[in-house]
Amino acid sequence: MPTPRTTAVRKGRTREPILTMSNIGKHFGAVKALTNVDFWVNEGEVVALIGDNGAGKSTLVKLLAGVHAPDAGRIQFDGVDVDIPSPADSHALGIATVFQDLALCDNLDVVENLWLGQELRNGLSLDEVEMEERTWMLLRELSAKLPSVRTPVASLSGGQRQTVAIARSLIGDPRVVILDEPTAALGVAQTAEVLNLIVRLRERGHGVVLISHNMADVMAVADRVVVLRLGRNNGIFNVADVTSETLIAAITGASLSPPMPATPHTDRTPATPDDTPPPEGIVSLVGRGRGRRGSTGGTR
Repeated sequence: MPTPRTTAVRKGRTREPILTMSNIGKHFGAVKALTNVDFWVNEGEVVALIGDNGAGKSTLVKLLAGVHAPDAGRIQFDGVDVDIPSPADSHALGIATVFQDLALCDNLDVVENLWLGQELRNGLSLDEVEMEERTWMLLRELSAKLPSVRTPVASLSGGQRQTVAIARSLIGDPRVVILDEPTAALGVAQTAEVLNLIVRLRERGHGVVLISHNMADVMAVADRVVVLRLGRNNGIFNVADVTSETLIAAITGASLSPPMPATPHTDRTPATPDDTPPPEGIVSLVGRGRGRRGSTGGTR
């Protein structure tokens, strides 16, 4: 596989690989879901994983979430070979996955959802005060907008529910956060809220894997895009050097996989004058993905 390369998308900041998957293969009977797939995530980076239905995105994520085990290839975390036999092992390793159904309890409030199954205790009783204070602290760090942490989840909007699910995944401070179609079925304002939340995760230093069919969302917040087609890699692109038309061509097979040069882990790419943090707000976020033209090579 092309050796993962550190990237510096913002001035003065470099990134080290956290998670690396090499030559991954997975089959279900006669069906080959993944064949020789390479994938990696750096710290403080948003990697979009895109592809048509049946491309292998969900299978790849389930391997990282501990739902399935790979039939071939290797998975490394911080450069060490690891096995992920169960969801509990994935969580313990530092990988948090937010699936599309969110798995929230509508009858419980925000605090109860965040700490469900990992409640803080003060002796024999629950430490409600500490859990509420930590919940507010986490939501403030994410610049999340919720009316109250004691509001039942059933009364929250789609974007607010997504916020709660993402905040819950951060309990335990994971290194990698996987978001499966986080803006699906959301309105414009709610989508903006979730995209800004993804930016906050990157600023906190998390490696973020974004699975999405929405090219506008991908161009808005992703630093790098990995395209899967029919269970194989069909392109790894820097968002700064690619257009949505190129990505769509890779998804549909209109273009072949571009070359992905191998570069050592220790490489550093100097920041360019454009490597500045994006301003807050959906208008500025979407603006990052417009008007870009350039080559479609591999990672910078």
